[in-house]
Amino acid sequence: MEFTFDSTYSLKEFFVENSEKFENTLLSEAVNVKSKISEILQIGNIDLVNNAHKLVIFIIDGKNEELKSFAKQEGIAWATHSLELSFKLEWVQAIRRTLWNFIEKYYELVTENDPEDFFQLEQEFNNSVDEFLNAFFISFSTYKDSLIKVQKELVENLSVPIIPIDPKICILPLIGSVDSHRAGIIKEKVMSEVAELRMETLIMDLSGIGKMESGILVDLMQIIDGISMMGCKTVITGMRKEIVMDITKSGIVFNSETTTLGTLQQALNEYFVEEKHQKV
Repeated sequence: MEFTFDSTYSLKEFFVENSEKFENTLLSEAVNVKSKISEILQIGNIDLVNNAHKLVIFIIDGKNEELKSFAKQEGIAWATHSLELSFKLEWVQAIRRTLWNFIEKYYELVTENDPEDFFQLEQEFNNSVDEFLNAFFISFSTYKDSLIKVQKELVENLSVPIIPIDPKICILPLIGSVDSHRAGIIKEKVMSEVAELRMETLIMDLSGIGKMESGILVDLMQIIDGISMMGCKTVITGMRKEIVMDITKSGIVFNSETTTLGTLQQALNEYFVEEKHQKV
């Protein structure tokens, strides 16, 4: 491979003048990543080739703070778009090997060179690459964890969809199975919403409940009793026969403030229409 070289070149100038050769060598080193470059650019707007040049310049210039900041940005970008870490690791290691091929060639072309300088440079550059990888993986992991937390909170909020239908009445349609964890989320969300919205009536529709673990009925009663103490009465609709049988067997008795109706539509007709008539 023919290199462009002048005896006055610094290592940085040598790299810039031969950047096309660097790119071609890098692509031949990163076999698995090469075919993914366009896809990664399309998915995350991440230009691996240009970023490789940028990383090398930071390393040659010894700009450690800029290198770490760049690594953190890369970590966030890869976490945001759920890109495979194995590609990033292979790419950076390919950059390391290619850079060292260029450094070796540069020192071969320089007529006067000190071997000690070469080995010192080797250590410094390897440390820089390792620092980049360390900052990248910490950033990736931290941001990924925050995304998972946000997504979990979103799912939990969606699992307790309290829907206001007027300033005093809200509907809580429960869908799917209810375990102890979800019951705790329901309890916390309902209590908060009753206090914040100053709710007077909560229509709790159970028609979409697929499965309710044993013991959850007690949690349900605690929610009903709790919001009753806050001045909010509960209307329960859509209880399937399995739930009714469990309530009967357990001996649980709803408090006097609780009303049960067959369907959500019945509750809306009775309470929402009644509320509108009172306003008229």
